[in-house]
Amino acid sequence: MSSGVGIRVEPVTRRRISAHSHIRGLGLDEKGKAIFKADGLVGQLEAREAAGIVVKLIKEGKFAGRGVLFVGPPGTGKTALAVAIARELGEDTPFVTMSGSEIYSVERKKTEVLMEAVRSALGVRIREIRKVYEGVVKEIKIRRARHPLTPYYAIPVEAKITLATKDEEATLTVPEEVTQQIVEMGIRKGDVIWIDAETGRVHRVGRTKEVEGARTYDIEVKKVVEIPKGPIKKEKEIVSVVTLHDLDVYYAAQRSFISIFGFGFEREISPEVRREVEGLVKKWLDQKKAELVPGVLFIDDAHMLDIESFSFLSRAMESEFAPILILATNRGFARIKGTDIESPHGMPLDLLDRLLIIPTRPYTAEEIREIVKIRAEEAEIDLTQEALEKLVEIGTKTSLRYAVQLLEPARIIAEERGSSKIEVEDVEKAKKLFVDVSVSVEYLKKYESLFLK
Repeated sequence: MSSGVGIRVEPVTRRRISAHSHIRGLGLDEKGKAIFKADGLVGQLEAREAAGIVVKLIKEGKFAGRGVLFVGPPGTGKTALAVAIARELGEDTPFVTMSGSEIYSVERKKTEVLMEAVRSALGVRIREIRKVYEGVVKEIKIRRARHPLTPYYAIPVEAKITLATKDEEATLTVPEEVTQQIVEMGIRKGDVIWIDAETGRVHRVGRTKEVEGARTYDIEVKKVVEIPKGPIKKEKEIVSVVTLHDLDVYYAAQRSFISIFGFGFEREISPEVRREVEGLVKKWLDQKKAELVPGVLFIDDAHMLDIESFSFLSRAMESEFAPILILATNRGFARIKGTDIESPHGMPLDLLDRLLIIPTRPYTAEEIREIVKIRAEEAEIDLTQEALEKLVEIGTKTSLRYAVQLLEPARIIAEERGSSKIEVEDVEKAKKLFVDVSVSVEYLKKYESLFLK
């Protein structure tokens, strides 16, 4: 391998919403009917079935120029349904979530914030046949040298790595760029890896227990795999998903003079860079080297957007590079920000005409019971049947969110009295210490004269 090996730019990983990490899909049967409790969702049968139809339209390529709007009271599962749609579309489907209020930045234009979100929700699945060196690591020797600017600090500059398959064994000498990846990833004896012969990208497949002398553990956190067969140097299909925003950032950094010195590039990406990226992606698509992966852009509290933002989203939905737009709001009639016009959900009528509107309704007592049980199991909280029914009663009278929020305080209260299980008295004490909105309003009215205005 030559010393000119470079390091491939990896896609930026977008964060998932942890509160909904247990959701695996929409929980529909083979006929598209919603199962009461499935895939982490409970209730909202009509909304889930409607979302299932949307997923089918997207998969058939018949959803261009349209979006989805979830409308309903707070705490009725609008965000959960958006996450479920993304799960149904596939594990590598980009999912970007933001609040309507996030566009109001003092550093960037509103349209730039929205453009970045749109392009972060558009993936490109690239399939390449690459020449790689693949095998299990049998030995690694790393040579270090003094840092040119800090003589008392040694840095890895070269490595000799012995790879083996079930049929072959070879020792490779790799340059500094590859060596740094090996050190940073903590590659050690017994790891199964492959190294791109052209770019020097290192990828760990997993770990094997078949290598003599390799340290193993009873609890192995890395994926356990078998030793590969065949030659060490081979052609391998590499599948990776990057977003348009990842490509924008990469090409903007390439163009930036300042990036040479490692200080980054301008905060806003120029239209010229984005056009260059789109041209490159179209070329890949025409050559069948890649396929577009429309992701989900979920905007919660969409009524917080203003008229300029709504206009931008309407144009973005007509673009050939457009993600699946899902909006959510808990507002009824409201003023469109930036205007004096009142409209349903605080959105322009021309945008509403482009959206499939799916209503969500308040949860029933039966649904609240199942959701509280799921959340308690997720948090490993044990509660008596009586305490569960008390939380259901609270959730029915106030809100599901309030009932769920009482779980952790009630657990602390139970532990303080020496119990590992939540009783009714723990729930009642938590309810007294942490009031719901209606009690808070009564408190404000009672002491209104004492509050500052």
